[in-house]
Amino acid sequence: MAITRQQKMMIAAIAAAAALAAGGLLLSGDGADAHADGEAGHAHAAEAGAAKADTGPNGGKRYVDGDYTLEVLLAEDGGEPRLRVWATAAGKPLAPAGVTLQGIVQRPTGESEALAFRAAKDGLVSTTAVAEPHAFEIRLDLAVPGRAKAATVRLRSEEGLVEMTPEQIQSAALTLRTAGPARVEDSAQFPGEIRFNEDRTAHVVPRLAGVAEAVPANLGQRVKKGELLAVIASTALSDQRSEWLAAQRRLELARTTYAREKTLWQDRISAEQDFLAARTALQEAEIAASNAAQKLDAIGAARSGSALNRFELRAPFDGVIVEKHLSLGEAVAADANVFTVSDLSTVWAEFLIAPKDLDSVRMNEKVKIASTAFDGKAEGLVSYVGALLGQQTRTATARVTLPNPEMAWRPGLFVTVSVTRSETEVPVAIDAEALQTDGGQARVFVAVPGGFLAQPVQTGRSDGKRVEIVSGLKPGWRYVAGNSFVLKAEMGKAGAEHAH
Repeated sequence: MAITRQQKMMIAAIAAAAALAAGGLLLSGDGADAHADGEAGHAHAAEAGAAKADTGPNGGKRYVDGDYTLEVLLAEDGGEPRLRVWATAAGKPLAPAGVTLQGIVQRPTGESEALAFRAAKDGLVSTTAVAEPHAFEIRLDLAVPGRAKAATVRLRSEEGLVEMTPEQIQSAALTLRTAGPARVEDSAQFPGEIRFNEDRTAHVVPRLAGVAEAVPANLGQRVKKGELLAVIASTALSDQRSEWLAAQRRLELARTTYAREKTLWQDRISAEQDFLAARTALQEAEIAASNAAQKLDAIGAARSGSALNRFELRAPFDGVIVEKHLSLGEAVAADANVFTVSDLSTVWAEFLIAPKDLDSVRMNEKVKIASTAFDGKAEGLVSYVGALLGQQTRTATARVTLPNPEMAWRPGLFVTVSVTRSETEVPVAIDAEALQTDGGQARVFVAVPGGFLAQPVQTGRSDGKRVEIVSGLKPGWRYVAGNSFVLKAEMGKAGAEHAH
């Protein structure tokens, strides 16, 4: 999808705001706040309150609150991002086992979760990972047994946030929808190709050698059953018609002779032998005439005409001339393929099935056909599933007989055949176009106060239109369904996305 000029101006307008929002973690205590300015290695760090804090010996940001100093670092631990804290009092390290640290994580989406810590080496580490996105406010409460004063620390990160006003949202043409339950089809997709319906495709041959005297039919022409395609002059046809005409004359004479001999025999004027001979001659004449007529019927030639050698080649059924190999004055053999006529009111959508997917495709099963060449979509039934695997491809061939009343599905067109395995009601589903991928991680932009949050999600089944969300998104959350690529482009410019 191309970005419009208006959307480009929109992206440029909010670039500065999103860049400021990507700064990292903010740490405040006793009502004072200060912003952090970056990351150490693959970690986010916090900066101190009233006075700007420096970096501690462990790579985290230090915060001094009276006699207490807290160094805070969000870093990888066992492949997961966890919060690490080192505490000192009057410059002396506090034993991790001798202090208590608790936290509350508040998300922009309104969710909150408790954060517990355990002793680890010389510091404290959160018992659970701090899941992405790392846009949150965390309050940490430090308690030391035997001391009345406790330290409170607030960390704030805006990673993955894009601030936008309602006017900016409207200018960027963002479409918002609500995540919720939906019916999602679990389907398998196969590449396919539109082909002629071979049951309704005929290779027209003259069945008689000759020379083309007239070829009124043209390539691509729609013809009706019995419509004239070509006229061929054939000496063989002349011989067959002459044979039929001679047989007809002999049959007439044999009938006359038989009638006369029968009357003479009944009147006892002639011998029975003469009558029997006349009857035999009549039967032989009838056989000869019938044989000559059947020869003409077998090649589709009329039994009479103005010219004995004139053969009219006609369309076998309604269809379109898709191939033509005959021109005026050309000599043709009896078995030459001079025309190919196909009835394009139905076509075949053929596709290949790997052995692992054979159980997904069954006869008379309803499937959906789509093409990337145009917006056409159709439904049909599986009319054939091959019983053998190809020696080269090791796949089975299947086909769908597809109605084609508008002639939109043309042979040679590449299509995608979707076979529905099952249809399931899922608790959370979104529009497929809402998904954006970064580094292999699927994300959805969720509406939060003041803008949008790039929320990581885990996807499940999809039918091409709707996608099941297994985790990361709750029913009722508003998300960007249309033009979400604008937000992704802005996140990339601001450098706000971060992967652990």
